[in-house]
Amino acid sequence: MLQALIFDVDGTLADTERQGHRVAFNRAFAEAGLSWAWDEALYGELLAVTGGKERMRHFIAQHHPELPLSTADLDIFIADLQAKKTRHYTDLMASGGIPARPGVIRLLKEAMTSGLRLAIATTTTPQNVDALLAASFGKDALDWFEVIGAGDVVAKKKPAPDIYQWVLAEMGLSPRVCMAFEDSENGFLSSSAAGLPTLVTVNDYTAGHDFPGALLVIDHLGEPNQALTCLSPQPWPSFDRVDVEALLRLYAMWLKQS
Repeated sequence: MLQALIFDVDGTLADTERQGHRVAFNRAFAEAGLSWAWDEALYGELLAVTGGKERMRHFIAQHHPELPLSTADLDIFIADLQAKKTRHYTDLMASGGIPARPGVIRLLKEAMTSGLRLAIATTTTPQNVDALLAASFGKDALDWFEVIGAGDVVAKKKPAPDIYQWVLAEMGLSPRVCMAFEDSENGFLSSSAAGLPTLVTVNDYTAGHDFPGALLVIDHLGEPNQALTCLSPQPWPSFDRVDVEALLRLYAMWLKQS
């Protein structure tokens, strides 16, 4: 029986990348006296690298290899930028936040009412998760999730399965009784490698990614007045939003096929 739902954060719970993290990175660069500016197109390319520190390290290697920093100094430099970026991101959230994606809050509340356990598996920092939940989901939203796997709790970031394996171990659950929610190819590879059936809600940055074997690929979870669009074969007629009943039907279909 399906027992738990495990959610990615950025791009899945809310569209935080374009007007959240990207803006915070640029503000951190400006504060540090750097002329770097990540526009939307460049940031889309950089999203192929998961983790903020890892993303900056990749950017420096590709675009600024001339930086006169030793390996140790580079680690300190990136850690300082990451701290600045996290502060700017939490300030952005505190000043208004970014709305949850359609259907997310509805589904989370329905899941809790039905007795499903909730968890988070993300590469973003715990501070970023806390800031988003408080600003966009409500002050008590942090308590909705039994386990939050975030940041550097594991050494290998997505697409490695480590963060999902850590969350599963903390919950004491087999992947076969859980369902993951992701928005990107790296996230889908991570959850799939951990053995979890995965539902994908794409966004503008990830609409062209590949998700072979996903339970479902849709544009969002849907609301009563905002129907979802299936980007993979529609599982049954008149399917306009993901609710707990739909999840149980998808899960039953997956069990028969696995």
